[in-house]
Amino acid sequence: MRPMNEDELAEAIRGAEGPLRVRGGGTRPVGRPVTGEVLETGGVAGVSLYDPGALTLVVRAGTPLAEVAAVLAEEGQMLPFEPMDHRAVLGSGGEPTIGGVVAGNVSGPRRVVAGACRDSMIGVRFVDGSGAVLRNGGRVMKNVTGYDLVRLMAGSYGTLGVVSEVGFKVLPVPEAEVSLVLEDMAPGPAVAAMAAALGSAYGVSGAAREPGGRVLLRLEGLAGSVAHRAQALAGVLARHEACARLEKDESRAAWAAIRDVAALADMPGDVWRVSVKPSDAPKVLDRAGGTALLDWGGGLVWLVQPEGTDLRAKLGGIGGHATLIRASEATRARLPVFHPEPAALARLAAGLREKFDPRGVLNPGLMG
Repeated sequence: MRPMNEDELAEAIRGAEGPLRVRGGGTRPVGRPVTGEVLETGGVAGVSLYDPGALTLVVRAGTPLAEVAAVLAEEGQMLPFEPMDHRAVLGSGGEPTIGGVVAGNVSGPRRVVAGACRDSMIGVRFVDGSGAVLRNGGRVMKNVTGYDLVRLMAGSYGTLGVVSEVGFKVLPVPEAEVSLVLEDMAPGPAVAAMAAALGSAYGVSGAAREPGGRVLLRLEGLAGSVAHRAQALAGVLARHEACARLEKDESRAAWAAIRDVAALADMPGDVWRVSVKPSDAPKVLDRAGGTALLDWGGGLVWLVQPEGTDLRAKLGGIGGHATLIRASEATRARLPVFHPEPAALARLAAGLREKFDPRGVLNPGLMG
């Protein structure tokens, strides 16, 4: 099924006689395998409202992410949270949609300063499992109506409702960008250097360590300010190691590769996404082994593991969350894809699913 507007989407869900496998662009096959009739959202597309002066964009869920980026770029603006493109690391095709970004709460390197996808959302419309159209938020930053559905829908992977439209606050594209580079850094010193940079007064908007040990620290803003802050930050980091620099397009390309976890794309094995305290990242790498990319100053660890490995068993005692992003269907059926929830939180999640999808037709089992 491929509805072409919100009314058709609601009708399709109301008329469902069994499970529905909700699909946007088909680029993020994350979660346990779902059996059911495919419900494509790509037909519910287009920009509903764009007010550059108010830094506000409202767009229908099936709109390709590339189209959203192009519309914003014409006015020198961008989505603040720098959403990742999963196609390389997952080996998938299709075209990423903005609804898929919301469903996965997909957020990139700039999250350390701009927050996650959910933090840029100011409104959402969606169809719940009964076929009812619900709306929360709008063109304002604050709303106090019952459930915070705007945040609830982000990261729900289509299990509570199918997003039809979403509103965002947007930001101007920075005038200038420079990345300082520290070479051949072991995990411990790398995390220390990234912490020093992020804890400084110099407005670092990205801090990552590539698998080979290269650390990148990004500064963005007005050209004069970036030049001054880069020089000052290099002085702060002098005790770690002399800094090289990546300028303009070279810096942007490096961060696009970090955003999309390109270094792990062609490596055999399963790919895990681990969220931890940055100070625990070296311990994660020591216990897990394998190839790793650190983002968010060490708070986000991307790991390649041998196929079928239960990474959580290796990391027992380390606080955080481990999500299985890429693996065979057999492995995703055997291991929990999403980190098991504490009992109280699991009961709350089950209650929300019962509230919004009482028939259990929306991506059933995907997050279970």
